[in-house]
Amino acid sequence: MAQSGFQPKAQFGYRRHADQDRIVGNISQYPVVIVGAGPVGLSLAIDLAQRGQGVVLLDDADRIGEGSRAICFSKRSLEFWDRLGIGSRMVDKGVVWSVGRIFHGASQLYQFDLLPEQGHKRPAFINLQQFHAEAYLVDRVQELAGVDLRWRNKVIGLEQRNDRAILTIETPDGPYRIGANYVVACDGARSSLRQMAGAEFAGKVFEDQFLIADVRMTAEFPTERWFWFDPPFHAGRSALLHRQPDDIWRIDLQLNRYADPVIEKQPENVRPRIARMLGHDKFEFEWISLYKFQCRRMDKFIHGRVIFAGDAAHQVSPFGARGANSGLEDAENLAWKLDRVLRGISPGALLESYHLERSAAADENIRESTRSTDFMAPNSHQEARLRKAALSLAKETEFGKRMVNAGRLSVPTIYDSPLSTADRDAWRGGPRPGASMLDAPIAAPAGEPTYLTDAFIGCGTRFTLLAFGNGTAVDPPDGIGVIRVGGEGGFSDSTGLAAARYDAEPGSAYLLRPDGYVAARFRHPTRTALDAALARAAGNN
Repeated sequence: MAQSGFQPKAQFGYRRHADQDRIVGNISQYPVVIVGAGPVGLSLAIDLAQRGQGVVLLDDADRIGEGSRAICFSKRSLEFWDRLGIGSRMVDKGVVWSVGRIFHGASQLYQFDLLPEQGHKRPAFINLQQFHAEAYLVDRVQELAGVDLRWRNKVIGLEQRNDRAILTIETPDGPYRIGANYVVACDGARSSLRQMAGAEFAGKVFEDQFLIADVRMTAEFPTERWFWFDPPFHAGRSALLHRQPDDIWRIDLQLNRYADPVIEKQPENVRPRIARMLGHDKFEFEWISLYKFQCRRMDKFIHGRVIFAGDAAHQVSPFGARGANSGLEDAENLAWKLDRVLRGISPGALLESYHLERSAAADENIRESTRSTDFMAPNSHQEARLRKAALSLAKETEFGKRMVNAGRLSVPTIYDSPLSTADRDAWRGGPRPGASMLDAPIAAPAGEPTYLTDAFIGCGTRFTLLAFGNGTAVDPPDGIGVIRVGGEGGFSDSTGLAAARYDAEPGSAYLLRPDGYVAARFRHPTRTALDAALARAAGNN
């Protein structure tokens, strides 16, 4: 259902491409073809184009998707979008929030703040309808000569060869074929590429159903995430309320597993439920949908020359905002690795680290999502009794609050990176190898205030050495960006937050990957140690 007066109405016309006029056997060959122009495919295309790669992006539709769908985008996703040149536009339109409240019945159990400390450029989360995010990403794509976005181009055939993949594409003018060094499937949970590759998508489908209603209304509720267990307006079930831009509110209501989706989605049946929740019926429907939880993933994210990302590779329940944010982490993880492999400066084996890291992240997200779902919709009398006890304890104790699970919110995955004894002994804090970089306020040598994440963007699309001054300087390898904090000519850390968050002493240094993850850290770096760390991270050891 889409009665929206606030949704972008962008519809993109099909255009015939010169590739469709090539004779059989003389097809065009591209470095990368991405299938699916959702947030993941669009973001990946932009990242690759900014690295100088030519990308063909195919989508079988001719418009931005209808309905708000994903709405919660994390700080990590916003920092990624900053690197793509669209973070500010997302934040300016989105609703910023960090506080959540958990209720049991009519009483509040507790509240939490996802970003209690100051000194970060981006908020913990924004709420922004997915169609807005997609529209802004499409605008950015259209600014880049390196992305060839083709609407109403549906992949209907896949042929894998040792050195490339061949795609057959259906259009309004009939089929044509193109080749690619690599194909990235970002075509969603019902991925046709996954079926063509013969890959399994195993996992669990939860039987309880949830109703989503986006409603337009004027309300004075604070900009927070509100979650209820057994609320008086929806007895025995759970409910969720989120604010979105343009006076739109997202409401999720748990239904029983036997509810008839056709009947439950009828506006005349949804309206009384929402009216009981709000205490009035002065609202308009924008979108209504019904869904079941699914937690599934592929066994391998790489099948020959086809790489899977986003919902095509893994699927989780929506509670915790782990779906879209995890897909965007796939894109930032894959882009720099694919770029290096295509340029021949890293071996193809580097791509295996994409599967290893992101499949581990998928396992983590599925594990957390499954725990949330089991707590919200217990599968047995024993689970129901445990939940009842946890909710009761949460009113009185801190450990009881930690047992309540209303959807653990998405956080960046820490990739497995074995720590040496020297590393463990030398560091009391700071992001460990495999963790994402932390932001902090700093000032440029001329005095202008900025952030570490902005300084990282200023180093381009490469590995970067973050060095804390007044220690022994070391010349970095060629082609490595450098951010110096402290010392002559470096950024200043007047608040001390950068040094504190990185547990920095004079001479400390971090080697950051092109996606902003820590590749290595050093108390006293040497050129030999830097070279070795860079070789490991780039797959060249």
